Amino acid sequence: MTDHQAAGDANIPQQSAAPSRQPVGFIRQVELVDRVKAYDPDADEDLLNKAYVYAMKAHGGQTRASGDPYFSHPLSVAAILTSLRADPATVATALLHDVVEDTDATVEDISKLFGDEIARLVDGVTKLSQIELKSEASKQAENFRKLVMAMADDVRVLLVKLADRLHNMRTLHYIQKTEKRQRIARETMDIYAPLAGRIGVQRFREELEDISFRELSPDAHATIASRLEDLQKNTLSSVLELANVLREKLAAAGIKAQVMSREKRPYSIWRKMTQKNVSFDELADIYAFRVLVDKPEDCYAALGVIHSNWRMIPTEFDDYISAPKPNNYRSIHTAVIGPPSPDGRRQRIEIQIRTYEMHETAERGVAAHWQYKDASVGAGESTVEIVTRGQYDPYETPRRLVEMFQSGEDPDEALQYAKLELFQDQVFCFTPKGRVIALPKGATPLDFAYGVHTDVGDSCIGAKINGVQRPLRTPLNNGDVVEILRSDHAPVPAEWESIAVMGKTRSAIRRRIKKMEHEDHVALGRSIAESVFNGAHLEFSIKGVREGLKRLGKNSVEDVLIAIGKGELPVAELVEAVYPGASIEESESEIRAASLQAFRPRLAIAGLTAGAPVKMARCCTPLPGERIVGIRQNDGSIKVHTIYCETLAEEDPPQERWIDLKWRDRDEAATAFARITATVLNGVGVLSEVAGIIARYGVSIANIRIQNRSREFVDFIMDVEVKDARHIAQMLAGLRASPHVINAERTGAGDHDEV
Repeated sequence: MTDHQAAGDANIPQQSAAPSRQPVGFIRQVELVDRVKAYDPDADEDLLNKAYVYAMKAHGGQTRASGDPYFSHPLSVAAILTSLRADPATVATALLHDVVEDTDATVEDISKLFGDEIARLVDGVTKLSQIELKSEASKQAENFRKLVMAMADDVRVLLVKLADRLHNMRTLHYIQKTEKRQRIARETMDIYAPLAGRIGVQRFREELEDISFRELSPDAHATIASRLEDLQKNTLSSVLELANVLREKLAAAGIKAQVMSREKRPYSIWRKMTQKNVSFDELADIYAFRVLVDKPEDCYAALGVIHSNWRMIPTEFDDYISAPKPNNYRSIHTAVIGPPSPDGRRQRIEIQIRTYEMHETAERGVAAHWQYKDASVGAGESTVEIVTRGQYDPYETPRRLVEMFQSGEDPDEALQYAKLELFQDQVFCFTPKGRVIALPKGATPLDFAYGVHTDVGDSCIGAKINGVQRPLRTPLNNGDVVEILRSDHAPVPAEWESIAVMGKTRSAIRRRIKKMEHEDHVALGRSIAESVFNGAHLEFSIKGVREGLKRLGKNSVEDVLIAIGKGELPVAELVEAVYPGASIEESESEIRAASLQAFRPRLAIAGLTAGAPVKMARCCTPLPGERIVGIRQNDGSIKVHTIYCETLAEEDPPQERWIDLKWRDRDEAATAFARITATVLNGVGVLSEVAGIIARYGVSIANIRIQNRSREFVDFIMDVEVKDARHIAQMLAGLRASPHVINAERTGAGDHDEV
């Protein structure tokens, strides 16, 4: 099955006896060649013409579900790649990327006609599609694994794959089944959009995200789009006026600059509302300007002009020129309070300042670094090989992901960790010797340790941040200097996984935890076996167990003990194998229960001591999915807080009372309670609208009361029943998107204290 088939029936080839209509936007052969030669005058015109004709003939009378000729798909993929100014070999690969999978052509045929380089690229794209596994989850994980391995060899395979997925998403509406459209959209949101971002192709990422968002959350998308339309009517003129003023101010300061404006996409707005817990009106970058200048020093000069004329918003400033992102994105981001709009409100506006070269990288990612006129290029040397000579390495993210898959991780688990790796924004920290370590936003010193090297992480026992010893759970900030304290006999608490953010860290910790669990099962199995044997007045010995292996069908004593520890092998069978005819007097189930209690408490939260009373802190009401910590109280009980609880920070209990905790995997049907407050406009039907929004997200209202009421506004306090922290965050973002909701946020919860 090809990737375009995995991405939907809109692309499944169908034979048609009659010629199909020409689709809108169908690019003629000469037009495609002209597009490439516009940015690469020395491009091999014969190669592009031959690939165009060959693919068109190979696909013949095949059509898409839309009724378009099937060839319109690879042609559209090639056209998309010309917008990135992709090299001719990549454009030819796009034209040919489906012929091996969907026609009688072979890789050998491609090699003879188009050369080894294009054959290798086509084969790389084709192999990603030849996956047939049982479950959709396993299929997605294996697909992603192969994608990562292929792009590690040549990132152009990923570019073709991303362009292929982008065109499939543009035609997603031709798929009739809602469930299938949503599965494809979720896969795109989870994998392809973040990968596009990691290699710097932001235009791909933004469009992939927005189409997926519209499919997965149509109500939210429609709400944001409606708010954008209203905002455009009220503020567009003032925004355009500000652009003209900005041009004049920069020119007066002697700065040659181009000023462009843009509007943020609905999904980007939604994500920021969710992440920053703000309303639509509080966003600073719904409208944004890009200021393009010639030199890096002009960027800082322009920044000075902007801050001298408009009030800046301190929390919205980032300098990615002095500290570029891992995908080589460089720009200065700032936000200012703009002039008042016609309705009297002052719009918050983001401004990005960068050079033209930086802008090329921001727009085209890895493709911006390909050189078409380099006298130093040797015969047979690929454009991608040229890229890696410079400071920018487009393979950094692929290499990190390849590490996960090559370390023996289960593909499904590696996929989950990779998603964590891809979705996070970045912070930049330093080793004591000045080495820069890029980490996901919210990363901890534990992530930093594994970011330096796996051996450093495995031997980590503590950390100093800016010279002060801090807990390993402490979130790192840009510019922190982190020193890792190490030991050859470092412990590996299972709870460490809950304080790690980076995918690589979680992967390494999971491997070590599995090893620990393996040892635990051996120890638990031995403890149960010894207790049962002793109760029957029989001697337990490794030699005796070894002699009974054949009768038990096991290969080693360790296998026997693990099977007992996991409950897969009754000890009675072991007794019978070692001492035929012997009987057991004590109840094996009672012995097992006692042993389990001693080894691992069966609670909803991992890391707690068996039998200790547990209460959830009312000040922050931790929900499944949140990072949590336990504080041992004077009476021996444990109170559970979120790691970011303000009350916890104020109380500042001594570190010896802190206990690292994490939520265990919960039943999908399980729920928890939280309290929210919402300020809404006082009007007829507003409460009904609020309740309707909450219901659309599958959230139940357990209790509701009015806190304050005036002619203009009403404050509601609601206890709601949700699945986890992500569930309530999505619901709150939905509330804040409503024009009738002034604010909605989570507050301390009610009387649901017990675990």
